[in-house]
Amino acid sequence: MKRTIVKTAGAPAPLGPYSQGVLVEGGRTLYIAGQLPIDPQTGSLVGDGDIRIQTERVLDNIGAILQEAGMGFNDLVKIGIFLANFDDFGDVNEIYGRRFTDSPPARTTVQTANFPMGFLIEIDAIAAA
Repeated sequence: MKRTIVKTAGAPAPLGPYSQGVLVEGGRTLYIAGQLPIDPQTGSLVGDGDIRIQTERVLDNIGAILQEAGMGFNDLVKIGIFLANFDDFGDVNEIYGRRFTDSPPARTTVQTANFPMGFLIEIDAIAAA
């Protein structure tokens, strides 16, 4: 699989750890459903009211799915981040950025109207390897 980061001056530069685009040629594709800050062992919400703890849990859940598929964070090509409060963007961006050492995936971040059960964040993803 060939993965090439697309970067152009013809579009705005990324405002954080993400790429404008990722071109993937060949390989396998994994679509990861939206992951919530739920501990897979207990089935319970983690970090009630704490966006940093919830973000780490969501990324850990994504990491487990990637690992099961024989992939890793560097195989991610597109991420969607859904926040209950856009004021949490800075904290989420900092934690998210630690997972990508080089060539982060393309990304969208939006604020949602309402999450149930105290969820502050949800992330879905697409990986290609």
